[in-house]
Amino acid sequence: MPDSKNMMEVRYSFLHKLRNKVFIFRSPWIDIIEYISIIVLVIWFMWTSTSRLGYYWQWYRIPKYLFRIEDGRLFAGALIKGLFFTFKISGISLVIAFTLGLVTALVRLSGSFMGRLIARVYLEIIRNTPLIVQIYLIYFVVGPILGLGRFGSAVLALSLFEGAYVSEIFRAGITSLHKGQWEAAHSLGLNTFYTYRDIILPQALRRILPPLTSQVITLFKNSALVSVVSLSDLALQARIIAADTFLTFEVWFTTAAIYLVFTITLSTIVYSMEKRFKILT
Repeated sequence: MPDSKNMMEVRYSFLHKLRNKVFIFRSPWIDIIEYISIIVLVIWFMWTSTSRLGYYWQWYRIPKYLFRIEDGRLFAGALIKGLFFTFKISGISLVIAFTLGLVTALVRLSGSFMGRLIARVYLEIIRNTPLIVQIYLIYFVVGPILGLGRFGSAVLALSLFEGAYVSEIFRAGITSLHKGQWEAAHSLGLNTFYTYRDIILPQALRRILPPLTSQVITLFKNSALVSVVSLSDLALQARIIAADTFLTFEVWFTTAAIYLVFTITLSTIVYSMEKRFKILT
C-alpha cells in the first residue's frame, strides 16, 4: 500500500494546482458584474441622498466649464484650464522632488556625518509639519527673501514636502539590495558613481516603482493646496465656479472625477511597466 504521507503530499499538490488554475482562469464577467454592482450602488446612494435633501441636479450646466465651442473652434473651459495648470505645477515639482529625494537618500547613505545630519534634520522638519503650513511659511517668509512669486513658492513647498518622502523610498530600495551587488561592482573596478548608475539604481527602481507611483499620485492631489495662495489650479477653479453658480455637488463631483481619471490612468500605466519589468527579469 502507498505511504499515507505520500498520498497526502500528492493530494495537497493536486489541490494547490487546482486552486491556481481556478484563480488564473477567473471569468472576466465576475469583475464586470462586481464593477456594475458598485456603480449602481453609488448611483442609488447619491440619488437617495439628494432626494431627501431636495437638491435639483443641473448637470446640463457643467459641460461649458470643461469645453466650449466658439466660431467652430474648441476651447478649454475653466476646469480644464485649471487641470492644465495643475499638470504644470505638479510636473515641475515632481522633477525637483525626485532629484532632491535621490540626492537626500544618497547623502544619508554616504560616509559624511555632516551630510547625514543635515539630511536628517530636513526629513524630520518636513515630515512632522503640515504641508499647508509649509506653503504659508515659504510664501510669506522664504519667498520674499529669495524673490519667489506665488508659483515659485508653491513649487518649492511641494518639492520639499514630496522630496522628503521620495528620499525614504529611494533609500529603502537601495538598502534592500544584497551587499553582494556592491562587492561584485567593486571587484569589477567600478567606483561609487558608476556602481550607483549602472548596477544599484536600475535594480532599486524596479522595486520602488509602486511606492513611487503612490507618491506621484499624492503629489498630484496635494497640488490642490496651492489654491490657498490664489493659484488658479483645478481646485481653485472648482471653488470659484461653485461659489458663482451654486452647483456645489455637480462641480465637485466633476472635479473628483477628473482627479480619479488621471490617477487611475497613471496607476494602469505603472502596472503595465511592472509586468514588463517582471517579464524582462
